[in-house]
Amino acid sequence: MLSLNYDAIKRWMSVITAFGVLAPLNSLSEIIDYHQHLYSPEAGARSSPGPKGIDADNLIAQLDAAGIRRAVVLSVAYSFSNPNKPPVPNEYEHVMAENNWTSAQVAKYPQRLLGFCSVNPLRPYALEEIARCAKDPNLRTGLKLHFGNSDVNVDNSDHLVRVRRVFRAANEHHMAIVVHMHANIDHHRPYGAKEALIFLEQLLPEAPDVVVQIAHLAGGGGYDDPATDAALSVFVKAIERKDPRMKNVYFDVCGVAIPGMWENKADLVVQRIRQIGTNRLLYGSDAATADNAPKSALKRLHNLPLTQEEFREIENNVAPYLRNWLSAAESRQKPFCKPRKPSARVVSKPGRWAYSRHLVELPVLRAVGGQLPNHYPEVSGGTHPTSALRFFFAV
Repeated sequence: MLSLNYDAIKRWMSVITAFGVLAPLNSLSEIIDYHQHLYSPEAGARSSPGPKGIDADNLIAQLDAAGIRRAVVLSVAYSFSNPNKPPVPNEYEHVMAENNWTSAQVAKYPQRLLGFCSVNPLRPYALEEIARCAKDPNLRTGLKLHFGNSDVNVDNSDHLVRVRRVFRAANEHHMAIVVHMHANIDHHRPYGAKEALIFLEQLLPEAPDVVVQIAHLAGGGGYDDPATDAALSVFVKAIERKDPRMKNVYFDVCGVAIPGMWENKADLVVQRIRQIGTNRLLYGSDAATADNAPKSALKRLHNLPLTQEEFREIENNVAPYLRNWLSAAESRQKPFCKPRKPSARVVSKPGRWAYSRHLVELPVLRAVGGQLPNHYPEVSGGTHPTSALRFFFAV
């Protein structure tokens, strides 16, 4: 085991500060946004972003403002096959075009953005599009399904057969699944414990080898709908009894803290989060629209009555499907100085992915006399919710 070389650490701290490498905590934090979207102008015109859409340049600027380092970008190609909106001619061509556009956009920021393909699971071309996306290096990591937008009703036997095939195909192609499983709200499709049990018993077994990320804590935003808690409770009970079908199931907290839609259920939300376990929870902001900037979404999350340590873990969790990509992204990142043999012990935590660079935690730097400059209040004060600052350096 390598021992800490106090003098070396202090020397490097002074060098780092002198060259302006030490940045405010927000810009170095390891927050990962697991629920983001980009919209081409055509897709934006059919949804809330409008005809300007949201491209990668815009999203990266907003992630930077929020102090979010990386994001999983979920294609909205499924929106062209929404059965409750006017149909588009040559629908599948539009779906392919949107997935291709998303692929090209995330490719502009390969160390910051990772794309997921998307498709309406009820469409006859769904399996073909999944197979096509599985060959695209920018989309092959995963598949986004939106039961509400696609008007999936798992109580409908034909729908269930089709969705089971899609889960099976994703598993065969080693693609993680992010699913908005809440049924369509506008048309009052059935949703609650019964539908969650169908999901657990008939859909999860079709994808036993990949991560299944259930969006919005099994809801559709907020937590005021009793059906959301009824559905989530099915999974909570399955986790408590160590149901093997829950082995690869994660939940994102995207959109849970919408103002006016959770406050009277605050204690219940916290109870469910702790029953699930923060190790299974992933942070998400949702689309970076005018009224939902990532910086605002992150701030809203911190209105939940959780501890700072719980926030930190949720924001910094690394889902299994990201590990290879993160490792590759770190290896591609050029060091700011010529590396040599490490003189500090590598610090890691159980359950965290081991990055390719050496990590030294802020408390270690303080313990050995490393002085942080006063003009970085977020760092020196240690008040930011992601207070376990991890600081990259080559020594």
